[in-house]
Amino acid sequence: MNIREKVSKNLKDAMIKKDTNLINTLRLILAAIKERDIISKGKGHDVEVNDKVIISLLQSMIKQRKGSIELYVQGNRVDLAKKEENEIKIISNFLPSQLSKQEIDEIINNTIKSNEVNSMKDMGKVIKIIKEQYDGMMDFGYVSKVIKEKLSNL
Repeated sequence: MNIREKVSKNLKDAMIKKDTNLINTLRLILAAIKERDIISKGKGHDVEVNDKVIISLLQSMIKQRKGSIELYVQGNRVDLAKKEENEIKIISNFLPSQLSKQEIDEIINNTIKSNEVNSMKDMGKVIKIIKEQYDGMMDFGYVSKVIKEKLSNL
């Protein structure tokens, strides 16, 4: 079952349970996916977007909500911050499980060693290799920071 089908199934279940918060968030996800489908078809692609695109979309939705949480906390709107946190939890359920920082560090070290990387010029190469294998499974902001640290110490 792909992500789109999981979201649709969960929406039906949420409607049966009358869980309005869950229903609203799942509808937002489906609307964002359909918007990507429309954009994709506008570019001449004939098929719906795949799970890889949907994962990227979900990650950007989470990133937006994290930014909103910061603003709400600064503005003393804890109620809205909690709502955004709940949406993040719901959206996260459809992402592949995230790797721990220890696992990420190990992957970075192995990639640097196995590809004989020895300067900051190769940072993009390392990120590209890791992204090909682990896209959606880690925070690439963190990955970028760690790679930069490790390469600057070489």
